[in-house]
Amino acid sequence: MLKNFKTKYLGDRAFYKMLASVVLPIIVQNAITTFVGLLDNIMVGKTGTDPMTGVSIANQLVFVFNILIFGAISGAGIFTAQFHGSSDQDGVRYTMRFKLIVCMLISAAGIVIFGLFRDNLISLYISDTATVGDPAATLRHGSEYLKVMLFGLIPFAITQSYAGTLRETGETVVPMAAGITAVLVNLSLNWVLIFGHLGAPALGAAGAAIATVVSRYVELIIVTAWTHRHTEKNPFANGLYRSAKIPLDIVKAIVKKGTPLLMNEALWSFGIAAVTQCYAARSLEVVSANNICVTVMNLFNVVFLSLGSAISIIVGQSLGSGKTEEAVDTDRKLLFISVVSGIATGAVMALCAPIFPQFYNTEPQIRELAAKLILAVAAGMPVQSFLNACYFTLRSGGKTVITFIFDSGAIWAINYPLVYVLVHFVPSMPVELIMLCEQMSGLVRCVIGFILVKRRSWVNNLTK
Repeated sequence: MLKNFKTKYLGDRAFYKMLASVVLPIIVQNAITTFVGLLDNIMVGKTGTDPMTGVSIANQLVFVFNILIFGAISGAGIFTAQFHGSSDQDGVRYTMRFKLIVCMLISAAGIVIFGLFRDNLISLYISDTATVGDPAATLRHGSEYLKVMLFGLIPFAITQSYAGTLRETGETVVPMAAGITAVLVNLSLNWVLIFGHLGAPALGAAGAAIATVVSRYVELIIVTAWTHRHTEKNPFANGLYRSAKIPLDIVKAIVKKGTPLLMNEALWSFGIAAVTQCYAARSLEVVSANNICVTVMNLFNVVFLSLGSAISIIVGQSLGSGKTEEAVDTDRKLLFISVVSGIATGAVMALCAPIFPQFYNTEPQIRELAAKLILAVAAGMPVQSFLNACYFTLRSGGKTVITFIFDSGAIWAINYPLVYVLVHFVPSMPVELIMLCEQMSGLVRCVIGFILVKRRSWVNNLTK
C-alpha cells in the first residue's frame, strides 16, 4: 500500500530533478521579486501610515492591470507550451505576436483610465471614519504614486509577453536573472529616492514609483536582448517582427480558449478589488493592516503559485506531445506537492505573523490587526494551494470556460457576497474572523476542483 502511494503521489528522483529545473528558477525569481516588494512596502511604511496606505491602494489598482496582462498572455500561453511540445516553432511565433498585440492594447487602455480617473478610483478605498491617518494625505500620496507608475505599464506588458514565452518553451533561468536584476535596481533606487540619500531629494511615495518604473525598463532590456541574441535557442524570435501575420485559424483558437481566461482574470481581479473595498469600508486602519497582510501573504504564496506555473508548463508540454497518461500522472503528483507545500508555508507564515508587522512605522493597533489577518490567511493556505493547482490543471488542457466559472465565478458568487454581508450587516464581527471565513469558503471549490480534475476532461491536445 505504501509503495502504491509513493508511485502515485511522490515520483522518483528523475521526476523531482525535472520539476526542480522548471520550478526552482520561477520560485527564486518570484521570491526575490516579492521579498523586494516587501522591503519596498516597509520602506514606504517608514515614512508614515498615510504614504503606506496611499501606495497600497494605488497598487491595488495596478494589480488589476497586471492580472489583465496575465490573462491576456495566458490564453496564448496554453498554445505556446503545446506548440513547443510538438516542435512547431511557427506556432510559437504566432502566439508571441498575439501576446504582444493584445498586451499593447490593454496597456493603452490602462494608461487612459488611470490617467483620467486615478483620484476617483483611489477615493473608493478611503473611508472618512478613520481614527488613524489623514484621508486627504492618503489620496495625495496614492495619486502621486499612480501617476508615475503609468510610465511602467508598457514595459511591464512587453516583458511579460517575452518572459511567459521563454518559460513556456523551457527557458526559466533568463527571466529569473532579469527579474533578480530588476528588483535589485528597484531596491537600490528605493533607498536613494524614498529617503533622499546620495544627494537626491526625498520623494517618498513618488520615489518608490520612479524606482519601480526604472527597474521595469531594466528587466525589459535584459529579456528582449537575450532572446534576440540567442535565436538558436529561441527560433521563434527569428522574423518575429518581420510581419504581424497570425493565421486566422490560430487567432480563432486562441480567442476561443483565451477570451474566457482574459474575462476570468478581469473579473477575478475586479472581484479581489471589490472584496478589498468591502474591508476598506470598516476604516483606513483596516486598509493599512490589510496592506501589511497582503504583502506578507504574497511572499508566502510564491511556492504554490510557482508550482501552478510549473503545472501549466510541464503538463501542457506533455499534452502537446501526445503523452496523455504521462500528463495525468505528473499532474497528480504536482497536486499532492502543492497541498503539502501549502501546509508547510501556512505553518511558517503563522509563526511569522507577529514578527513582520513590527517592521512598519505605524500605529500599534494597525500592527496588531495585521498580525491577526496574517494568521487568518495562513490557516487557509492549504486550501488556496489546492485550488491554484486545480485551476492550472484545467487550464493546461484548454478548459478555459470551466476555469472561468471555477475561479472568477466563485469570487463573485461566494467571496464577495460573504464579505459584503459580514462587513456591512455584522458590524460586531472582527475583521480577522471575516477574513478567515472568506479563506475557508474555498473548501466548496476544493470539492468541485477535485471532481473536475478526476474526470480528466482537461486531457486535450490543442495542437491537432
